[in-house]
Amino acid sequence: MNGNMGTAGNEQTSPVPDHLPDAIVDAAITWSVKLNYNHATPATQQAFDHWLRATPLHRQAWERVSSLRNDFTKMPPQLALDTLQAIETKRQNLKLSRRHAVRLLSLASLTVSVGWLVRDNTPWQRMLADASTATGEQKTLHLTDGTVIVLNTDSAISTDLIGQSRLVTLRRGEIMVTTGADTSWQMTQPAPRRPFWVETPNGWMQALGTRFVVRLNEQGTRISVQEGAVALHPADVSSPDSRPVIVHTGESRWLMNSGTALAEALGFEDDAFADGVIAGKNIRLGDLITELSRYRAGHIVCDTRVADLRVSGVFHIKDTDQALQFLVQTQPVSVIYRTRFWVTVGPERGS
Repeated sequence: MNGNMGTAGNEQTSPVPDHLPDAIVDAAITWSVKLNYNHATPATQQAFDHWLRATPLHRQAWERVSSLRNDFTKMPPQLALDTLQAIETKRQNLKLSRRHAVRLLSLASLTVSVGWLVRDNTPWQRMLADASTATGEQKTLHLTDGTVIVLNTDSAISTDLIGQSRLVTLRRGEIMVTTGADTSWQMTQPAPRRPFWVETPNGWMQALGTRFVVRLNEQGTRISVQEGAVALHPADVSSPDSRPVIVHTGESRWLMNSGTALAEALGFEDDAFADGVIAGKNIRLGDLITELSRYRAGHIVCDTRVADLRVSGVFHIKDTDQALQFLVQTQPVSVIYRTRFWVTVGPERGS
């Protein structure tokens, strides 16, 4: 069945500084504690509003901390407050900057009270990131070298455009990269444009003048190339299968610590999220439901009795409920909302 759920909307476009100053990140976290874990007086709120309007960097830092706080709200309030305080105590004791303090989190070197931050389903990666998105959000970034990066739902990246190479670190989620010509560098340096690298937990990839999608997964890192080519470099250089592998236009491949492997085609258009949709042909329903679940809080579960049904179409990720209702209208399935956070797709009622 073909269904057109419309096009995407509300992309955010913004220039991205390489780093936010530690002092500004400090201040944003302090305001978060004052406003959300204490009784905020009218005077406190007024002072915060004045701080927020003072510079766009304050607003950017606040949005980053607020995105992280959205995940803190899933924890008991006292544990969330203890977490922030433990981070601050560790930072002060070691005389570290805020950026170095949050790097400690990724090494799991803080106390047990903040150990939850290093689990797979937690947002610690956002604390290390220069840009991130919440669940269901997409964001378009224009880097200073001309590169355009689209962050998909629940994603986080860091960027480093200083020096002889350009580096983007994918810490969480999924991105689409369209590499820039690096014109400003070529105007000031005798060398040609700098190589462009993406770092992931499983290794590195070098863009060879290209547009490509990178997605972190429990199985590894999945790369699909829409234009040009990408060279994959597994992290474990001692492995006999760690030699670089070139992925060409139209190909998809897994990058793992010790090698690479062909990625199975599931029927999805890998770059469709940049337009705010899931699109494809002959998609297994169970795979479609798993994909839709990435764009909403809670879980969508697909009953095994209907998981192997095949669907085709364009499904709007800004309104997953609309996409689910479209399935009810076009497929022999029902959708049961146990709560807004737990939805089950199963056979038609009475089947």
